[in-house]
Amino acid sequence: MLSVALRTLRARWAAFAGSLVALALGVALLTVMGQALAASLHAPVRAPERFAAAPVVIRGQDTLRVATAAGERTKELARPRPVPAAAVAVLRTLGPVTEDRSFPVRADGSAAPDDLVGHPWSTARFAPYALTAGRAPRTAGEVVTSGDWAAVGTLLHTADGPARVVGTVGGPARVVGTVGGRAFEHAVFYEDARAARLAPEVEQLAVEAGASAVRTALARVDATSGVRVLAGDDRRLADADPGRDAEALTALNALFGTAGGVAAFVSVFVVASTFAFAVDRRRREFGLLRTAGATPGQVARTVLAEALMVGAFASAAGCALGAYAAPFLGDLVVDGGLAPAWYVIGVPSPTDWPCLSAFCTGLLVALCGALGASWRAGRTAPAQALREAAADGRALTRGRLVCATALLLAAVATLAYTLVTDPGELLHRKSYISRPMLLITAVALLSPLTVRLVVPRLPGTVGLLARAEATARVRRTAAVAAPVLVTVALAGSLLGATATLGEARASEVRQRTAADFVVTPGSGTALGARTLERLGRVPGTVVSASSATFVFTLEDGVALVKSEARAADPALLAATVRLPVTAGRLADLDDGSIVVTREWARHRVGQRVRVWLGNGTPRTLRIAAVLAVGTGDNGAYVTPANAGGAGVDRVDVRVADGSDAAGVAAALRAVDGVRVVDRARWIEAARPRTDRTTRLGMLLVLGIALLYTGISLANTLVMAAAERRSDVRALRLAGATGGQVLRLAATEALTAVAAGGLLGLAVTAVDLAALAGALRLLSAPAAVVLPWTALCWTTGACALLATTAALASTAPALVRAPRA
Repeated sequence: MLSVALRTLRARWAAFAGSLVALALGVALLTVMGQALAASLHAPVRAPERFAAAPVVIRGQDTLRVATAAGERTKELARPRPVPAAAVAVLRTLGPVTEDRSFPVRADGSAAPDDLVGHPWSTARFAPYALTAGRAPRTAGEVVTSGDWAAVGTLLHTADGPARVVGTVGGPARVVGTVGGRAFEHAVFYEDARAARLAPEVEQLAVEAGASAVRTALARVDATSGVRVLAGDDRRLADADPGRDAEALTALNALFGTAGGVAAFVSVFVVASTFAFAVDRRRREFGLLRTAGATPGQVARTVLAEALMVGAFASAAGCALGAYAAPFLGDLVVDGGLAPAWYVIGVPSPTDWPCLSAFCTGLLVALCGALGASWRAGRTAPAQALREAAADGRALTRGRLVCATALLLAAVATLAYTLVTDPGELLHRKSYISRPMLLITAVALLSPLTVRLVVPRLPGTVGLLARAEATARVRRTAAVAAPVLVTVALAGSLLGATATLGEARASEVRQRTAADFVVTPGSGTALGARTLERLGRVPGTVVSASSATFVFTLEDGVALVKSEARAADPALLAATVRLPVTAGRLADLDDGSIVVTREWARHRVGQRVRVWLGNGTPRTLRIAAVLAVGTGDNGAYVTPANAGGAGVDRVDVRVADGSDAAGVAAALRAVDGVRVVDRARWIEAARPRTDRTTRLGMLLVLGIALLYTGISLANTLVMAAAERRSDVRALRLAGATGGQVLRLAATEALTAVAAGGLLGLAVTAVDLAALAGALRLLSAPAAVVLPWTALCWTTGACALLATTAALASTAPALVRAPRA
């Protein structure tokens, strides 16, 4: 049978070209994914940056540690605690102590980076920074910048205000010097006293003494529990966001993992479709083999041997292609800012295990794709050798119907179970990417039965013949429609789920915001006391200040959970915010209580729950009210006494009845150091935006699907070219012109694409309807948003690919066909 399989591949190489290319590309992508994962497993330890020249860095408690029956559980605090004054006093006896402060800076002008961060000038020497021009700042109105975006003498219009007034906006700061820029930040250095007023709390400091002496001195001081002594490479933990490399690599691995999963799924789909169509076209050949004495097992093994040979060759080619392309992809993601600068794939030499696993996966995909076709080939009766019918017989085999029904039931059952037990699971990205695949596969298996129902009636003679051809050769029509179904359904499900969730979150913000204006800091992370006092004195307003914080809870005695929260005065909260309360009353919120959502393990009004505030302070609070879960943005609410040290970062302002909104807006904007937006702009700004990694992931997934669709369409239509020769010959003998024959081929291809597009749209509608059902169960706004633009572009691309392949495969037959 191996010799028969080899001769078949030589004779029918065009029929297997699509499967070979699809598998090779899939294996190449899996190889790249494996190489990317291998590169991330050996991430170098990042060296200290801001404190590379500091002997020791002292950092206030930044980790919450809770003992449980299953061991200690830890979570990073919302903000580190200040270094205790007693510890600072003891450290000053050991050597010079330099207090560090960090705060965001906002400067007007197109040249100013968006991520400016302010520090006291005394800390610059620990990076170390060196002056390249000018001098150090000496007064409150002078700063030093890093990089080349500002020159000596430049006036920076910042939101930090004049040096003599804390937290106000007004006078610009004058740049008097520049230092060599460092890649990890865009720094603005202030005179130390000015920096201390802008950021009063000291969360870390540099000590010029030995690490052992520092630890010994701190051990003799009470109230230093949780204070960290950082020396050597541990000083990198004092840098801003020391875990950014791990976060970037996690997102990158998720991106490549999703792309690899989709590639494997679509590869199996294309291979299965190709072999199923090929087996159907080779009924007479298999019938002759059976007539010559071949057993069903031998025929089935022949098909599997063909798949194994195609898989081996494609996998080898894919591994070579993936190993070659991996370094270029690494450069691409680094240049795009998706990976750290040190990230390199496949250099100096590719890792072995990704290539080996990708090769084995390619063989497995080829065998799985051909398994059903081989079983069907083995069941071919010897009488099929005499079969000459042009129309397809039974559209759907019993095995295919059983598999499709099982997958359809599995998709419905898992969806119903999730809706009943945990509807919030459907809102996660991994769910709305992977869950539609079950339904897509089920509908694709049923496509030979369903395409007859969705093929439209077309006008004219060409339209009549195209519909008759599409319904008579339903398996060929289904083979063309199936990849279109996959592409349209993936595009509709992914982009539609993102748009639907985005609209739901925007609607939540719209319903929740009752304020006419929202005030936020012009610079920094919090509004000062004098600014809040001036805002509160604006006539004709109801002002509600709130702070963003976190609370920690221990669920089931072992899981330490971090939840977002806001701290606000309950007496003013109801006037500016409309919260989806399902039980209890917001008016009952006080310093001894908390408002939680229904997703908390304990969410009954009156129950007491033990929490840790954002700064790690333990409290036991009574549940005063319960909120609907919504899309996940409804967090807990506490009073300012339980804010855990968080400063006010938002003020909601409601215009009183009879007051002039324009006058109120002018009075609010007259307050220094604030940014004022009206309700409409606030809602628009709160609309979720898709980040760059997510956009790249979706484009990659849809690009893979469209690429495989093109391969499958070309392969199917080329395989059908032999059948089309007799059709073209008959049409030409009947008097059809060359143009009419080509229009017929194009119309038939477009009819199949339209059928696949309609089935894909149906899958999208079902998937988004399930998502809308989950939103309703979570008491969130549920409005299905279909991405019509993306669906039209995707269907149009499929139509262009199918038409091109149909015309290219029909034209040679037209040249050789006799004329009437």
